[in-house]
Amino acid sequence: MNIGPIWRALMRSKSSYILIALQIAVTMAIIVNAIAIIQERSRLMSRPSGVDEDNIFYISSHAFGKDVNYRSLIENDLRDLRALPGVVNAISTNSVPLRGGGWSMALSREPGLSSDGSSVALYFTDQNGIETLGVNLVEGRNFREDEIVWSDPQSNRLPAQGIITRAMADTLFPDERGSVVGKTVYINENDPVQIIGIVERLQAPWNGWDGVERSILMPMIRQDPYVRYVIRVEPGLLDSMMPRVEEMLATSNRSRIVERMRTMNETRRRSYLGDSALVTLLSFTALLLTGITGLGIVGLASFNVSRRTRQIGTRRALGATRGSILAYFMLENFLVSSVGIAAGAVLSVALNVWMVQAFELTRISWYLIPAAMLMLWLVGQIAAAGPARRASLVPPAVATRAV
Repeated sequence: MNIGPIWRALMRSKSSYILIALQIAVTMAIIVNAIAIIQERSRLMSRPSGVDEDNIFYISSHAFGKDVNYRSLIENDLRDLRALPGVVNAISTNSVPLRGGGWSMALSREPGLSSDGSSVALYFTDQNGIETLGVNLVEGRNFREDEIVWSDPQSNRLPAQGIITRAMADTLFPDERGSVVGKTVYINENDPVQIIGIVERLQAPWNGWDGVERSILMPMIRQDPYVRYVIRVEPGLLDSMMPRVEEMLATSNRSRIVERMRTMNETRRRSYLGDSALVTLLSFTALLLTGITGLGIVGLASFNVSRRTRQIGTRRALGATRGSILAYFMLENFLVSSVGIAAGAVLSVALNVWMVQAFELTRISWYLIPAAMLMLWLVGQIAAAGPARRASLVPPAVATRAV
């Protein structure tokens, strides 16, 4: 079929076609960039935290009253927790990955304020921390019991040993080819810390932080009225163990409040609640725009069929087949869609460049534009198929009745 006459016919009444082409272009630009954002957010939400999320929960204890021996209370709680059937291990710590609140300090290779340090998330634990969290120790060793420091409320000095993540090691020693275990770094400006081990991954409490993979475990237990216990249980026992642990802590000491019991899976869900909502919103927007564009194409094609009923009947009377009428309207739609899609490809790239510069988003993947092109071509053809089929069913007698 000759495209020239179809194109010239489009140019004679181009306003409606331009509007549809613009709608397709805008739809494509929004869909492509929405999918790029969805991909980026989904990638962030799927990052492993490094801990055994399916079998870990944590609970807080807030002691009150006079003359409370916090060390004795914590030691008794940990002993009782570890003795519970079904509990793999338990620790007292200051925070957990993705919780949204915790400690961070600068860790550097040289002491002093002028040193070029990198922020690191701090987790306080004891020799049971590796097993309780389920992190993978890839180099070095675990803490020894004699290295555990019970915090002194009158001192800010930190322990002299630390286990860092692989990401933290790469940040501190980017050009180091050998092991960094045994090297000394400095935290809190001047406190020396010897690296005794490296874990594969342990995320920070803040998922939006650019240093989310940079963490350090330190052998310390804080003597504080507010304590957070992290408990790891045998697979499949999480739901049954949570109320048992809560009851045990509540009944073992009446001079405290037991609260904020939460699983790591729930912590992850809450941490990425905004990202999940954004993914849902953008997905709905992309589907809605695609549907609206399809309806616009249906409306325009139906209008053209109604407007050209006499012309279609005349062509049928002159020998045009149903197939040729169908092909004419499908090709007409293809041309309009192609103009909109070509403009949409340019607009998609321009919008993405602006978003990268303004919001530091990642660039769109190369395959998104051709995939969106094929999708919109398909939507256009499906949308035009119904009106085009109705046009092909117009009988030649329509031209005679019109006369």
